[in-house]
Amino acid sequence: MSTTNPQSDAQPDDVPRRARSRRTRPTEGTPAAAARSRRLSKARRRVANVAGLMAALVLTGALYSTLAPAHADEVGAAGDPDYDAGQEIYENSCISCHGSNLEGVDGRGPSLIGVGGAAVYFQVHTGRMPLVRQGEQAADKPVVFSDEEIDQLVTYVQANGGGPAVPSDEVASSDGDLALGGELFRLNCASCHNFVGEGGALSSGKYAPSLHNADDLEIYTAMLSGPENMPVFGDNQLSPEEKRAIINYIQTVKEMPDPGGAGIGRTGPVAEGLVIWLVGMSALMFGIFWMGSKA
Repeated sequence: MSTTNPQSDAQPDDVPRRARSRRTRPTEGTPAAAARSRRLSKARRRVANVAGLMAALVLTGALYSTLAPAHADEVGAAGDPDYDAGQEIYENSCISCHGSNLEGVDGRGPSLIGVGGAAVYFQVHTGRMPLVRQGEQAADKPVVFSDEEIDQLVTYVQANGGGPAVPSDEVASSDGDLALGGELFRLNCASCHNFVGEGGALSSGKYAPSLHNADDLEIYTAMLSGPENMPVFGDNQLSPEEKRAIINYIQTVKEMPDPGGAGIGRTGPVAEGLVIWLVGMSALMFGIFWMGSKA
């Protein structure tokens, strides 16, 4: 009677798969292993490239949706009479410098994307725009458009460019804290506009304008938009309450009398010293000559 070894009758299929995989995997250092490594490396690179491309596309889309101006239809302005009238005003008076898409024209005018209706209101309502000629700084002059036309132009630019909007009359009022307004004005504004809002000279031929003719809304929109060399004072820098306090201070100071006599433009000690020198020295010299002639 012969005995058989069960292991000797085992067929190749009976060998565990893991063992066969270990036997058939190329040994490290062999050409087959190197080829397999190259294939895996190429596959990983392809996956990484695809993943990077997808991430770049997602990021680009997110940035575009965040930064690109909203289309007029999206903000509900298309077809609105004010929007249409504002578009006509823009195309007749602004397009040559600021471009058909509000992105500006090189050497003529800046982009209006993101400046908001606040900037448009300030520039147009003070007569600085439309610009008569290129210069160091746009000066205020008689207003070209009516209040209704300015509102229409603001509607068009706000709808297509976005940015800080024109606040309501209730928000941009002068009912703020006078003491707080004086403190904030001296801290943030007096270095350029003088302590009483008379304005003054700046560098490179520019100047800070007088605030005596500015109304509440012009001052508020100037703080929101930061025209010329003026910094932007958004709600993160100055709250609406603080802006109203500053407006109250400006409007109060310009109505104050001059207890010392003539204000001499309220431009400070330089003008006062000049007057004292001219008047005082002239009077002194006249007195000297008069007394000499009597001697």
